[in-house]
Amino acid sequence: MISHIVKINAKIPQFLVCTDEYMQSDVRRLIVYTTDHIFEALLNTSMDLDSLEPQSILEEKWIKEVVKRSGMKFKWAKLVESKERENKDTQRRPPPDTSVLVSRPPVVTIMGHVDHGKTTLLDSLRKSQVAAGEAGGITQHIGAFLVQLPSGEKITFLDTPGHAAFSSMRARGALVTDIVILVVAADDGVMKQTIESILHAKKAHVPIIVAVNKCDKPQADPARVKQELLAHDVVCEEYGGEVQAIHMSALKGDNLLELAEATVTLAEMMELRGDPTGLVEATVIESRTDKGKGPVTTAIVQRGTLKKGCILVAGKTWAKVRFMFDENNCTMKEAGPSNAVEIVGWKELPSAGEEILEVESEKRAREVVEWRCYQDEQDKQKEDLQAIEVKQQEHLESYKKDREPLAHLSWRQRKSALYKANRKLMYRIFVLFNTDLSVITAGDVDGSVEAILNILDSYDAHDQCQLEVVHFGIGDVSENDLNLAETFSGTIYGFNVGVNKSIQQVAIKKGIAIKTHKVIYKLIDDLKEELSRKLPPCTVENVIGEASVLAMFDVTVGKKKVTVAGCRVQKGQLDRKMKFRLLRRQNIIWEGSLTALKHHKDDVQVVKTGMECGLSVAQDIEFKPGDEVVCFEETETPQLISWDPGF
Repeated sequence: MISHIVKINAKIPQFLVCTDEYMQSDVRRLIVYTTDHIFEALLNTSMDLDSLEPQSILEEKWIKEVVKRSGMKFKWAKLVESKERENKDTQRRPPPDTSVLVSRPPVVTIMGHVDHGKTTLLDSLRKSQVAAGEAGGITQHIGAFLVQLPSGEKITFLDTPGHAAFSSMRARGALVTDIVILVVAADDGVMKQTIESILHAKKAHVPIIVAVNKCDKPQADPARVKQELLAHDVVCEEYGGEVQAIHMSALKGDNLLELAEATVTLAEMMELRGDPTGLVEATVIESRTDKGKGPVTTAIVQRGTLKKGCILVAGKTWAKVRFMFDENNCTMKEAGPSNAVEIVGWKELPSAGEEILEVESEKRAREVVEWRCYQDEQDKQKEDLQAIEVKQQEHLESYKKDREPLAHLSWRQRKSALYKANRKLMYRIFVLFNTDLSVITAGDVDGSVEAILNILDSYDAHDQCQLEVVHFGIGDVSENDLNLAETFSGTIYGFNVGVNKSIQQVAIKKGIAIKTHKVIYKLIDDLKEELSRKLPPCTVENVIGEASVLAMFDVTVGKKKVTVAGCRVQKGQLDRKMKFRLLRRQNIIWEGSLTALKHHKDDVQVVKTGMECGLSVAQDIEFKPGDEVVCFEETETPQLISWDPGF
């Protein structure tokens, strides 16, 4: 670790800034000290503090003294430019020459509302009884398969659960689908997921064919369906538009051939062509783990011809193709553009929607995966750094604002005022802040610990929960730390530390919580949650009903006379199980529970608005006409700590 002072024009900076530089990380964390800290650090030296101004120039020896007294080492940092790592990623090939393109089957996605017959339609097309095997008849995954029509044409179909998978593919830029068949039930009409499916198809600029299903039902009304589609800019041919609408029954097989022919006709108009040569490009449609096969993906080939032995990369994993299967679990020797294929041989499961690219060798595949993992780590570090910098800036601005009222005081007067403002600490939480020595150079990490302790100095919620740091240190969590935590019934927080198995086992046995973090603001957020859990819940009062007292009368219960208040419910309802309050001129006269609630002569549990009732209480309470009776319930909600450390 290198700790150094950043000098601005060789003057006393308004904020003394130190950075911790880690040898294995590009992330730098700022430790900010105020000018008052510099004055305090120079106490008991030969420096004449009264002569110093915020713009005074400090000699190098005094800067070194400040650093030393701040618990750090002084070293002028050398700016070393990190060597940029060579990009080892692989990309899609440039567009192919038109001379190598061949005709390919269309890729068709079946979309629509739940239970409108999407899977039954595909089942009828391929005669495989998929719908009968699905839980509750609803698609639990995405099915991808090739259908060959009697005329010889082929169509690759995707069956999606609603629209979620299609949406995911569009978001990842997977241009898999050529045509969308929108299934709408003739007896149900346009529903929520129907509308969402239309929006996704339009966003992807994919043409739509409407399949008006369940036309065999008595309540079917295909004309209403097409009229409802007009409101969503889907204009069928009979209304002067370009969208084909096929009336059909997937269950009985009516007009299935017409739907297939409409799909083939549209595909011919689109002149769909693919490149069967060169390295394979494909898209993951679904992933699963098979007990016998291991990680398996269903993919749509978009370019090239997939064969056994091909080396593929998808996301942060790779595969050497061991086996390929079609939708009927029959082995395939090769799969060209628009073919749906199950691929076996993945090291890990890639995510649905991932791009699959073929590479030359296993070595190249490992390079690509390592590069992508490295890029993810870099992006994560950048996100964390940005979040930290934003929080630090907010905290810095808040700190300056809080100190403005003390700006006219001298540094000694400010120190005195702040000291008097501090309260005594009562409730102890054991917090251990460590920095892992294995990731830094020879061993001064006090600055890191100091930075976190400075954050805790801003704790200002003592009226809610007292917080005390009873110990802090450097290194991995030890038995001594556990003993202290047990003594104070505390929680151990570790920052960039390791916890070996024996320590973990002892902690579990003793019921001691050990929480480790690598990012400061996450550690502080965790501490805030722990403090909030220590707080008692807040009691919230909800008024259920209000009634006005109309008259009083006495009734005899056994040998005892009981005063009964005759009331009319003005708002809400009166519930005998709840609490009640008697108000007179907004003053609380009584609060408690009822002994009886009657409507006419019947005991009742609830009296609603506009009804009259009689109520009595156990205490000797004098009711008067015009008094207000309030029925309410009390509920408890979690309380949050008010401390805002700026993270």
